[in-house]
This record gives sequence, C-alpha cells and structure tokens, in this order.
Amino acid sequence: MRRPPSFVQISYLWMKVDLRNRIFVIIFGTETRLGRTFDIVLLWMIILSVSAVVLESVPSIRAAHHDVFVSTEWFFTIVFSLEYLLRIYSSPRPLKYIGSFYGVVDLLAILPTYLGLFFDQYTFLLTIRALRLLRMFRVFKLARYVKEATILVKALQMSRHKIVVFFGAVLTLVLILGSLLYLIEGQESGFTSIPQSIYWAIVTITTVGYGDIAPVTVLGKILASAAMLTGYSIIAVPTGIITLEIGKAVKSDRDVKQKLCTNCGHEMHDSDAIYCKICGAKL
Repeated sequence: MRRPPSFVQISYLWMKVDLRNRIFVIIFGTETRLGRTFDIVLLWMIILSVSAVVLESVPSIRAAHHDVFVSTEWFFTIVFSLEYLLRIYSSPRPLKYIGSFYGVVDLLAILPTYLGLFFDQYTFLLTIRALRLLRMFRVFKLARYVKEATILVKALQMSRHKIVVFFGAVLTLVLILGSLLYLIEGQESGFTSIPQSIYWAIVTITTVGYGDIAPVTVLGKILASAAMLTGYSIIAVPTGIITLEIGKAVKSDRDVKQKLCTNCGHEMHDSDAIYCKICGAKL
C-alpha cells in the first residue's frame, strides 16, 4: 500500500505548479503589466541583437570591437536560450509549442551561435531573430494588421493552384528558349549547355538582364527580343491573379459581418454585441 504524500511534498508540488503558472502568465501573456513589460523588453533585446549582428558584418567595425561583439552575442544567446527553456517548461503543451511557428523561430534564433563553435560564419544567420519581432502584433494589440495579414494569406492560398499552373508554363517556356539559344548560339557565344542557356532565358524574361551571357547572331538577337517582350506580359500575370483573389478574400470577409475586437482580435461576436466577450473592451 502506497503511503499518502506528506505535507512537505504537497507544498512543494503546489509551489511548483504555482511557479509554472506565474512563468506562463509572464512569458505567454500580454494582459498583465508584468507580462507586457517582459514582451517589450524582449522586443528591444531582439532589435539590439540583430543590430549587433548586422554591424559585426562590417570588417572595419568587427576588427575594432571584436571582443565586444563576441560578448554581446553570447549574452543575448544565453538570455534567449533561458527564455526558450522557460517557454517549454511553462507551456501546458510543450510539444505543441516546440512544433509551432514561434517555437521553431525561437529555436532557430539561438542555434547559429552554438553552430558557430564548430562552423565559421554561421553566427551571421542570427538575423533570423528578426522574425521574432512578429510578436509585436500580439504585444501591442495590432489586431487590425493581423486581420489584414490573414486576408493576404487566404488570398495566396486561394491562388496557389493558378500560380502552380502559371509557373509550370513559365518553366516550359524557359526550357524551350534555352534549348533554342543553345542550338543557335553554341558554345562560342557562352551558351555552353542547355542549363546555362535556361539560366539566360530566366534572366531575360524576368527583365533582370545581368549581361554575363548575350546572343551575338541575328537570329539569337531576334529570339532574345521576343523573350524580353514576353517577359513584360509574364510579370503581370501573377500580380493579376493574386490581386483578384485578394479582392475575393476582402469581399468574403465583409460578407461575414462579424464584429472585430481591436483590443484582443476576437471576431466571433453577435451582430448586436457592444462589448467583447473575451476582454470586455467596447466594440
């Protein structure tokens, strides 16, 4: 027969649970003053850490302040590592957080420093920490911008099949153009292979025009001119597709006629609701 837990054990478990809840409120919550302060400080630390990485890439600045940059980098990495571990510890569902978008970004924000112990130049990937600034939409209650971002993502999802078909047609076109230029110009003009010629076709129809490879024959120039003119019309196609889907997404969003709370972002309100059912703010 198992002995019941003692008072000391119960007190320890209660304090552990209470501590975990407090950490959760501070790290994941923005409704409390302490939680909001934590997030604001975190955002400033992210900005400073990314700025330090950018400045370190300048050779003259790195040579003059190398030790400062190393110390700063490790300071921010240790702080962000502790924050990441606390998020896992306090999260009700740790595995869900680890596999979430923010969980993956938080992990990638600290990995380059540790990889830098074994591989050179990996520390400059720390600029990925800038993705953590997306939390400011949640911190500062920018529900309007979150809603607009949702509409944009919805439009991209709705247009994905058309975009796939469009890119399939473009890939077929550059394959044909590359093959023709390879046959017309040959290796003497720099078109040493079909993949090299396809590269030229992509650069040409996108109107980038690096100029490292160019046709020299009359027939090749005629074909290049046709590819350039075709490129202008090709660029307009995906823009029109996405614009059309954005219009449909906006219209669909208006048809729902759900009131949006600008304080917490909750949308599921009755048409006659005056106050938000989640935070109590006036709609």
